[in-house]
Amino acid sequence: MTDVRITLLGKPGCHLCDDARAVVERVAADLDVPWDERDVTASEDDLREYGDQIPVTFLNGVRHDFWRVDEARLRAAIGRLRG
Repeated sequence: MTDVRITLLGKPGCHLCDDARAVVERVAADLDVPWDERDVTASEDDLREYGDQIPVTFLNGVRHDFWRVDEARLRAAIGRLRG
């Protein structure tokens, strides 16, 4: 079974990021997957590359989704990564 880590890239005051965080928290808790959150404004590179796509979710460092997090799609992707 492959380890999976979710990263949420967002920024303070972003309502879509708040929605995404709720989904990520729920999925991570249900599937026992660690997750972390980064502020897009803390990195010029992140801001340049992802600033107009937040929130962005990554699985093991690879971009998975942006703008809205589809819970079923996230769960399925984690399942595939775990094999």
